[in-house]
Amino acid sequence: MKNKTILVAGGAGYIGSHVNKMLHNASYETIVLDNLTRGNKQSVIHGKFIEGDISDKSLLAKLFSENKIDAVMHFAACIDVGESTTNPAKYYQNNVAATLNLLESMQEHQVKTFIFSSTAAIFGVPKENLINESHPKEPINPYGNTKLMIEWMLSDFDKAYQIKSSSLRYFNAAGGDPEGQIKYSEKKESNLIPLILKSLKNETGFITLYGSDYDTRDGTCIRDYIHVNDLGTAHILSMEKLFKTEESSKYNLGNGFGFSVSEVIAAAEKVTGLKVNVKMGERRAGDPPFLVANSEKARLELGWVPKYPTLEQMIEHAWKAMN
Repeated sequence: MKNKTILVAGGAGYIGSHVNKMLHNASYETIVLDNLTRGNKQSVIHGKFIEGDISDKSLLAKLFSENKIDAVMHFAACIDVGESTTNPAKYYQNNVAATLNLLESMQEHQVKTFIFSSTAAIFGVPKENLINESHPKEPINPYGNTKLMIEWMLSDFDKAYQIKSSSLRYFNAAGGDPEGQIKYSEKKESNLIPLILKSLKNETGFITLYGSDYDTRDGTCIRDYIHVNDLGTAHILSMEKLFKTEESSKYNLGNGFGFSVSEVIAAAEKVTGLKVNVKMGERRAGDPPFLVANSEKARLELGWVPKYPTLEQMIEHAWKAMN
């Protein structure tokens, strides 16, 4: 299985760059394709880097023709939920249409293994506390719609063209490179842990707490955080399972237990020794009080066990990556 070549689309971004490093450490060759609108070339510390976009059909044709690619990992997407509601055209173009380009290029060049970076946003407002793979898919924003549409496309491409895929539905990716090699470089941030840590690097920095009257243990929203390297492990395990079984699959990836916003703030203060400046805000529309994964399927089928399950580990590694 080793010495295979993996195309990592969006491999200069936060998750893609960590997975690219992990693929290298697992003896895979990698080609990273990224347009650098969000990613950072300095984060690509292994493999061959190509600056470009998956919407560029001629570039994809050249790339697949000149390289023996065994699998594609797809991280190239717009991911800001708020922006998706104000500019949905950007999300349907970049997430759906561009992914169709990528899949068509794979089909034309007989590349049959695809690992897709999906999201918990496909589920919408949870109907139960622990969300498993069969939970109803009722996204409440264009971002979630685009990711669900791609999962539908993958099902159809499997039946029609035998392109086998694994869709990995992340909950909240967190943490950083435990070895400190990949530095944090996101140009625009919407996730809680990096927002908190960035606020600590500025004397006038603060974070806004959107609602403290939810029906949870401390009144703040509870979310499932998963270390970026644990996500990377799941990507590699699911790809290797596809190589062996040629059976498409879908997995929810999270720790299986949740941390409240207040608990994340307290953990950040503990790890950094600094005080977080918190300002109170109103609830945000569409924010469910509780959103936690049931990842039992990934544990049973892939043998996947998170290596960094604690908030303190995730925050420590994220803080190291910012300094």
